Amino acid sequence: MLRSASRIACEDTRVTAKLLGHHGIKARLTAYHDHNAAAVRPGLIAEALAAPVALVSDAGTPLISDPGYKLVADARAAGVNVVAVPGPSAVIAALSIAGLPTDRFLFAGFLPAKAGARRSAIAELAGVPATLAFYESGPRLAACLADLLAGLGNRPAAVGRELTKRYEEMVTGSLAELAARWAEAPPKGELVVLVGPPLPAEAPAADTLDAALTAALARLSVKDAARQVAEALGVPRSEAYARALALKHG
Repeated sequence: MLRSASRIACEDTRVTAKLLGHHGIKARLTAYHDHNAAAVRPGLIAEALAAPVALVSDAGTPLISDPGYKLVADARAAGVNVVAVPGPSAVIAALSIAGLPTDRFLFAGFLPAKAGARRSAIAELAGVPATLAFYESGPRLAACLADLLAGLGNRPAAVGRELTKRYEEMVTGSLAELAARWAEAPPKGELVVLVGPPLPAEAPAADTLDAALTAALARLSVKDAARQVAEALGVPRSEAYARALALKHG
């Protein structure tokens, strides 16, 4: 597909030129990134209406935390047929080998660099019932893991480094373990941080359940006492009802 493109838009023309050189592809290159996108986009769309134009990223699948979604949206609005040729995706690779639930996951891109904004973003994600996925840099990893631990609790987690590349590494453990591992020596390379979904609440101790039911039974029927205590302690209503009956008639 790149051989047939009249122009290739890319993040860094030097990086893409090396890729094309390996495959003997000669094409006109145009830099397309966050700083020039608004100015370059109209020309790319106009050309794409007449001839094939390609968009590539420096690494991985285009548009996954890379510039380009506005180009795709505007190209579609102009009537350009847009097709995908996916490349390696670090976040999907990480999910496939981390051993965390993958039936639901939320990719949240990069967390904010500033501590306050980062903690606020983490707080917004605390209740999401899914594995959370982030991109991160080595120098910020320790602060990121510490804030994830403080904001989400000590959940199972994983850190993938340089995934789909030569020095690929995946480290798993609890958030506390991972935060301690990189507290002093940040890793090099591009990172994916995965955090498991919220942990299920621990069942209350038997004496706690009995004490709550005894107090409720002093003023309520068995049915109402069981319902109230089940809601307060987060236990199944059937379990609370069976125990309330035993206490009432025991």
